[in-house]
Amino acid sequence: MIKKVLVTGGAGFIGSHLTDELINCGYEVRILDNLSKQVHGKEQKKPTYLNPKAEFHIGDVRDKQAVQYALNGVDAVFHFAAMVGVGQSMYQIRDYTEVNNVGTATLLECLIEKPVKKLVMASSMSIYGEGLYKDSNANLITECERELEDLKNDKWEMYKNGKELQPIPTSEDKKPTLASVYALSKYDQERLSLITGKAYNIPTTALRFFNVYGTRQALSNPYTGVLAIFASRLLNNNPPMIFEDGNQKRDFIHVKDVARACRLAMEKPEADGEVLNIGSGNQYTITYIANQLAEVMNKDIPPEITGNYRIGDIRHCFANTSKTEKVLGFTPEVDFKEGLLELAQWLKGEIAEDNVNKASDELAERGLTV
Repeated sequence: MIKKVLVTGGAGFIGSHLTDELINCGYEVRILDNLSKQVHGKEQKKPTYLNPKAEFHIGDVRDKQAVQYALNGVDAVFHFAAMVGVGQSMYQIRDYTEVNNVGTATLLECLIEKPVKKLVMASSMSIYGEGLYKDSNANLITECERELEDLKNDKWEMYKNGKELQPIPTSEDKKPTLASVYALSKYDQERLSLITGKAYNIPTTALRFFNVYGTRQALSNPYTGVLAIFASRLLNNNPPMIFEDGNQKRDFIHVKDVARACRLAMEKPEADGEVLNIGSGNQYTITYIANQLAEVMNKDIPPEITGNYRIGDIRHCFANTSKTEKVLGFTPEVDFKEGLLELAQWLKGEIAEDNVNKASDELAERGLTV
């Protein structure tokens, strides 16, 4: 029986909401987090939103001693500690590899010595690269990418034999197409965890998160989720910056739904050894997202469509959730507009440093935007 749970990265956005979910359901929770400056600010203070019932340990997942200490008396582990963001990963290659890949390897070596009853690790939809498509004859297209010449000429969609492809929901059996260092690191985390779990009889589940939104996102981190980046811009009365033409489609799911799905993945033995999409099953254009957020924030600021392309970006990807519904019995409960209203209410009390232009300049200087 699982009683005590360790959440690595538990002081962060999703980890802190998961901590609340677990404590509300009667579990004891221990958090291991290094309070990264990029996420938690220069002062690296323990966030005030953390559940007071959680046991907090400051430490780095790459530090074997810190991990071993955090694992004492633990029955299950959620591994969320990671660096996130596609763009930044393309030039901070060593950092992403050390934190994500080596950090996971360190945790797994410790789990060999101190096995647990369940390991749930946070993977990402980024490993898919482009989502699934169909051609005009309804044939499934599982591998495709855009040509640089097309992108330079503002041909943003996916084509085959000169004909535009239709995006469809992406299922877990799609072959990964790793278009960024971040995606590579998440796939490595996923496979390391599942391989080690199988070898040492540690029931393991990998959850591929789609775009998660909600309160507590790091608003001053220009490499976090797109809604948090847009919120940072709007709070500073700047237009959200959108790459390409703004019609790229993504799947957005509320963080409270994600926390519930994570708990179910821990509790249900049917999830052992599985890879599961955690998304809403809905699809929204990025322009729609920016406009909806501005509306709930009472900001009459239309987005800025840059027409630029970032190396590593994909056109369309949204979740097929049928496997997750079957395995976990999970369907999202938070309506998108209601989730945005909750986010807007929280944003009223927040101060955000707008670092988007700085991040964009960094990408441009390295030739990572077209």
